[in-house]
Amino acid sequence: MDDDRKDLVGLSRDELSAELVSAGEKPFRAKQLWHWIYHQGETDFANMTTLSKASRAMLAERYRVGRPQISEQQTSEDSTRKWLVRFPDGNEAECVYIPEEDRGALCISSQVGCTLTCPFCRTGTQKLVRNLNADEIVGQMMLARDSYGEWPSPMGERMLSNIVMMGMGEPLLNYDNVAKALTIIMDPEGISLSKRRITLSTSGLVPMIERCGNELGVNLAVSLHAATDELRDVLVPINRKHPLKELLAACREYPGANNARRITFEYVMLRGVNDSAADARELLRLARGIPVKFNLIPFNAWPGAPYECSTSTAMRTFAEILNDGGYSAPIRTPRGRDILAACGQLKSASERAGRRTATSSQNV
Repeated sequence: MDDDRKDLVGLSRDELSAELVSAGEKPFRAKQLWHWIYHQGETDFANMTTLSKASRAMLAERYRVGRPQISEQQTSEDSTRKWLVRFPDGNEAECVYIPEEDRGALCISSQVGCTLTCPFCRTGTQKLVRNLNADEIVGQMMLARDSYGEWPSPMGERMLSNIVMMGMGEPLLNYDNVAKALTIIMDPEGISLSKRRITLSTSGLVPMIERCGNELGVNLAVSLHAATDELRDVLVPINRKHPLKELLAACREYPGANNARRITFEYVMLRGVNDSAADARELLRLARGIPVKFNLIPFNAWPGAPYECSTSTAMRTFAEILNDGGYSAPIRTPRGRDILAACGQLKSASERAGRRTATSSQNV
C-alpha cells in the first residue's frame, strides 16, 4: 500500500520549521524533531518522547521519516558492504561501505545513471535517468547507519567516519541536491560529520568547483586519469569542454586547499594506455604548484570492458616516479571484487541473469 505522507528527511532546517508551523506547531519543535531524526535516527514518532502525545499523533498522521528501500544487500569476503537502493519511482542506485579496522568510508551516489560516458567505467554504459533528491542522498547515509547500529550519532570515533561522493553520477551536475544533503549531514546537531571527513569527486565540471569549495568546503577529488588532453578527451570526455589547463587552474584556486588538505587526483591504471613512465613524468609537470596527492587505482574489469589493468611492475614504477617527485601516490587495494563492488565495476540497473548485481560507481 502506498504511503502518501510527506517525508521529512531531506528538508532543510528552515523547511522543517515552516512545515511544522503549517501543521499548527511552534517553530521550536523543529529543533526537537531534527534531533530525533538526525541525531537519534528515530523513524517512529511514537518514540519521540520530548514531543507531546498530541504532536506525535498529528505528525504520524501527516508525515513519515523514511529510508530508501533496500532491494539487496551484499557483504564481501573482505567486509565491504553494498546496498542496492530502490526509490519510490522504482529507480535504483547503490551505495558501498568500505570498512577499515575502526572506521570506514561510505560511497554515496548522486544520480541514477550518468551522462559522462567515461569508457573505463561501467556506469558510463548507462544513460542518465535522473538526479537524486536530497532525501535520497541523505537516506543512503542513514540506512548505512541503520545497518551498523550507529545511532545516536557518536561523539567520538565512529565506523562510518567518512563520506565520499564518488558513487554513481557526477555530483556537480546535481549540485543543489548534493549541497543540501551534505549540509544536513554536516549539521552539528544531527549526523554531525565534519566537512574534513567528506570528499566530493568530480570528473572536471570546472565552473562548479569554486562554488563547491566556497559553499561546502569539503575535500576535493578529481578524476584525472590522463596526463594529456588528447588521451583525456577519450577517457574523460568532459575534458573536451573543460580541458586540463582549465581544470588544473580551478584546482590551484580551490578554496581551502593546502598541504594539510590536499586535492586528490584519481588515476585509474590502464595497461598500455596511461601507465608509462612518460605519463608519470607529465603528471609531475601538471601537478606543479598544486597541493595534491595521487590515488592510483588498479582497473577493475567488468563484462565487456575495453581495457585491462596495468601490470604490477608498471604500477610500482609509476608510483615510484610520483613519489620521487615529492608526491604521495599509493596504489589502492581493490575492495569488494567478489560482489562486484570495486571501483567502476558495477551498473545501476540490477542484472539478475544468474546473479543479481547492483549499481555502479562512476569514479570511486
